[in-house]
Amino acid sequence: MAQRDSKAPWRRRKKHVIKQLANCERPLLTVYRSGRHIYAQLVDPLTGKTVTGASSRTPGVREGLSSTQNADAAIKVGTAIAKLALDRDIREVTFNRNGFVYTGKVRALADAAREAGLKF
Repeated sequence: MAQRDSKAPWRRRKKHVIKQLANCERPLLTVYRSGRHIYAQLVDPLTGKTVTGASSRTPGVREGLSSTQNADAAIKVGTAIAKLALDRDIREVTFNRNGFVYTGKVRALADAAREAGLKF
């Protein structure tokens, strides 16, 4: 009996999102959500290199969190990545949900980044 690939739906959604973002010129705010943490990074679309990043593992973000796997952690990561972007004079980005459904932690991170001053 063949083993079921549990990440196949995520890979399919990720491929669809990447196709839509192929022609963007603004930096990408890319989100990755694991079981324990949430990560966000700004990627230059022309070179593919990471400009800056923040996660629930970052010492400044992790302080004061009861858990690194809830929406409160995502809100702190969204605020931190927006602050890092504004420090580098990046005001407009393209949000890359990276195949994750836009609810819960992903949406909390996006809303926090918008409130902190990023436009997308």
